[in-house]
Amino acid sequence: MRFYFKTDYAQDVGLFKDGLQIFWYALLVVGLLALPLFLPEYLEGQMVFILIYAIAGLGLMLLIGFTGQISLGHAAFLAVGAYAETLLASKGVPFVISISAAALLAGVAGIIIGLPALRLKGIYLAIATMAFGFIVEEGVTRWESVTAGNKGLTVPPIKIFGVAMDNDTRLYYVALAITIILVLGMVNLLRSPTGRAFVAIRDSEISAQSMGINLAWYKTVSFALSAALTGVAGALYAHKVQYISPEQFNLLVSIELATLVFIGGLGSFHGAVFGAAFIIVLPQLIVFIKDYLPQAIAQQTGLQPTIFGLILIGFLIFEPLGIYGRWRKIQAYFSLFPFYRRGMFRRQKSYMKSERLK
Repeated sequence: MRFYFKTDYAQDVGLFKDGLQIFWYALLVVGLLALPLFLPEYLEGQMVFILIYAIAGLGLMLLIGFTGQISLGHAAFLAVGAYAETLLASKGVPFVISISAAALLAGVAGIIIGLPALRLKGIYLAIATMAFGFIVEEGVTRWESVTAGNKGLTVPPIKIFGVAMDNDTRLYYVALAITIILVLGMVNLLRSPTGRAFVAIRDSEISAQSMGINLAWYKTVSFALSAALTGVAGALYAHKVQYISPEQFNLLVSIELATLVFIGGLGSFHGAVFGAAFIIVLPQLIVFIKDYLPQAIAQQTGLQPTIFGLILIGFLIFEPLGIYGRWRKIQAYFSLFPFYRRGMFRRQKSYMKSERLK
């Protein structure tokens, strides 16, 4: 059994808990760097998709998991980033500038949706963001002079110092580097007063406001940062698929991203990565098991969405903390064995909800 005691404030806000945690994360990075040496080309492509969805998951996790604002329109920010990156890359703009511009434009779009939605909560906020997603999808379809409408656009490969990232191995390393930078940035953000304000708003808006937190400002900042991260994911997604069209950014993609953070585990950046892996791996498993299902079931057109829905319902009922929550329980079990108690992660009833006073 291993115990860790915090004795000063620096430990509480430290980037890493202790030297052992640094060792494990360093080992993970080394393993990820060496991974393409052992994977076939197809699995390399799937790893790129996992990293892209992990970046989008980080953005949505910041909004839903840490600020408590629901969004069902993040496919719109994915589209903004993808089209901005495609148009700029087609004109020969360097990748660092084009992906930064894609993030900036997606962040501006986040502010546009964030400002009108300041007074909305829960299902009403979800409906507003969903409507924004429909507006962006329709706008991309109709603005044929720029986006080519339903014809779509071909995306040129990334070029860094004149070297084209035209295969999955090179694109994997680009996506991995960006993912690591963004994860470190988000972890540092949560250690800052801004990140703590996000968490305070999530826990109780009235309590946060009573402590002097400007709800309108921090909600807008959260929307902007979340949209910017999703815009980066959209830019990488465009380079990965090499062709984009409006139907790639519909409502189902927004629901898929929301499913990612709920299944991965709300309130944890680890959950965004776990959820991204789950979202990418599950369709492959469904294709694999189709051969073993009765023909009447295997040939149904809605098999994949049905399985996704059933799994999401199962997680909400039996494991609301998500995949990362289950991993934490396994860690606690082996750390505290034989003194582990089954009810230690049970959610306690709240007898004081300040929002009920409204």
